Amino acid sequence: MVVDVPIGSDTKLIPASYRVDEGLLSELQNHNWTVIAIDNEYITNNSGVIHIGMLQELLVTLATSIKRETGSSSTLIVGYVMKQSREEDFAKRGAFPLWPSKNDLIFVPLSFELPLASQLQEVDLVLHKITDEIINIDPNLSISFPKGISFSLGMSEIIRFVEEHRDFCVIDPFKNIYPLLDRLQIQEILVRLEGLNTEGKPKIRAPCSLKVGNFCGSELQKQLAEANLSFPLIVKPQVACGVADAHNMALIFKIEEFSNLSVPLPAILQEYIDHGSKIFKFYAIGDKIFHAIKNSMPNASHLKCSSGEKPLTFNSLKTLPVATKEQLLQNRVLDSKSLDINLVEEAANFLKELLGLTIFGFDVVVQEASGDHVIVDLNYLPSFKEVPDNEALPAFWDAIKQTYESRKGMAQTLFKASN
Repeated sequence: MVVDVPIGSDTKLIPASYRVDEGLLSELQNHNWTVIAIDNEYITNNSGVIHIGMLQELLVTLATSIKRETGSSSTLIVGYVMKQSREEDFAKRGAFPLWPSKNDLIFVPLSFELPLASQLQEVDLVLHKITDEIINIDPNLSISFPKGISFSLGMSEIIRFVEEHRDFCVIDPFKNIYPLLDRLQIQEILVRLEGLNTEGKPKIRAPCSLKVGNFCGSELQKQLAEANLSFPLIVKPQVACGVADAHNMALIFKIEEFSNLSVPLPAILQEYIDHGSKIFKFYAIGDKIFHAIKNSMPNASHLKCSSGEKPLTFNSLKTLPVATKEQLLQNRVLDSKSLDINLVEEAANFLKELLGLTIFGFDVVVQEASGDHVIVDLNYLPSFKEVPDNEALPAFWDAIKQTYESRKGMAQTLFKASN
């Protein structure tokens, strides 16, 4: 196999797993080629050959070779960990270049099939979607995360490595992400947005909500009254992500519909907000904020007609009941003018400081009756695929580089202070 990798002003062809004789090897090197050999297929005493044990080591070996050849101290190798479908989505948009990006980032996947310690020593930082590596969550321990979370063996090893190497940079710190696994903690975070509101302007807020441990009718009726919640309600599992049923939800129109409800417990009951079937998806990528408008669920009156006498159950990732064209025409259709961009951007900056996250997303709906801006979801490292690549990718790379430099600077300052 031959890989064509441009380095500096030359082009070096790097053959891997390729049988050549010593004469050909010398000829390749004379023409400024770098040879990477798989040890069990090609044996040589030539000191100019880079040896790897398995083909899976090729990408990280290429990355370290490219970094060395660039000779730039600003070049960083970013090892990334996420599920394959997410990796493919980012990669096909050019988000993970092996050749340095405009701000000198090289991206390589970390392989759980190889020893992780040696891979982590070769990369400068790790970008991860830790929730992709969750095996199981005990919902009864959600307030104590990471207690009760079982991660894959590979992710567990990365967590241990980071704990043992406190100055190693991960984007983002695991402890900053754990609150977003729990919808109750998300609610407690969003409630703090109330401090941004001023008299005479649109409000930004969390949805009214209530945590319940069961769906017992008489007890539930009392709890709803105390929380000032009225129907319709969205019922969501308290665990927000990382498990198969985290996105199984229901829309409830009356108390009787809680009987035999299949939404996992404990659950969060949340006010349903009529929002003209439009949702605003916001992405905070470093110091840049982007948003896109998408069609969303219809107003409650349309949903009640379609549900009959049963709760409307759905998976928010797969079977979300989106408004039809006819329903959109019947509603007061919202456009970008209905959104107070400055207010939401202020909220994004507030959340960035509060959460300590480099890249996160949140969904905003504008309540038809009041104009309230309600944040109904908050998540870490979204795909931001609604944002044009020519805007999103430079912001993505800059955010990673800036976070790395900021955290390294803080670590050096602390080190000097301690000495």
